[in-house]
Amino acid sequence: MSVESHVQELRRKHQSLSNAIEAAHRSPAMDDLAIAQMKKEKLRLKEEISRLSH
Repeated sequence: MSVESHVQELRRKHQSLSNAIEAAHRSPAMDDLAIAQMKKEKLRLKEEISRLSH
């Protein structure tokens, strides 16, 4: 897997997490801990994308 294709896959996962977080905020059944974990993973992905892009 090339670096560029890896970055594209990370971006896809990042966007998917963004959508999941947005949906979780609208759902009263989601707990804050689960949302916080998704946000933490999203940040980790963003940092890895940034690291690989530079």
